[in-house]
Amino acid sequence: MEQQNNTALLVMDMQVGIIAMLPDAATILNNTAKAIAKAREQKIPVIYVVVGFRQGAPEINLNNKAFASSKELFAGINMTEFMAVHENLKPQDDEVVVIKRRVSAFTGSDLEVILRTYGIQHLILTGIATSGVVLSTLREAADKDYRLTVLADCCADGDEEVHRVLTTKVFPRQADVLTLEEWHTV
Repeated sequence: MEQQNNTALLVMDMQVGIIAMLPDAATILNNTAKAIAKAREQKIPVIYVVVGFRQGAPEINLNNKAFASSKELFAGINMTEFMAVHENLKPQDDEVVVIKRRVSAFTGSDLEVILRTYGIQHLILTGIATSGVVLSTLREAADKDYRLTVLADCCADGDEEVHRVLTTKVFPRQADVLTLEEWHTV
């Protein structure tokens, strides 16, 4: 894929099994679809990141509080179906889908290898949940010296107050936080 610059749009955990947990997913799906369309139009690579495990979830350590309580659930579900990107946001054939094994998009994945290959220095973050993959990826990416932009209305969290605090008070310390409309005018 010929790209315009050193920027990539990360579409994180926008997969069937996670979106199903949101009470109202229509807004984030619609906004993220618009962000993907803009990125493609501007020849910005769109990189999808999904969380997933092998059958039986051998990657889940019982010391990991976030995942341990779900080990039995993950062990019993069809992981291919769980990891599928929602059909409204489906990757094109030339777009990369990265599988991660933890909360951050970097942990247990080859994301960093892909970013280096593409020469990416600026990440635009979207995803579910704001307090999960977006927060963890933002923190790790900032430590890795990436320039960061968060599209606040292309992120969602089960707790609206947590989403608000992160996008208005925490994230601006390490990233530009924009709405989709603000990004469209940049």
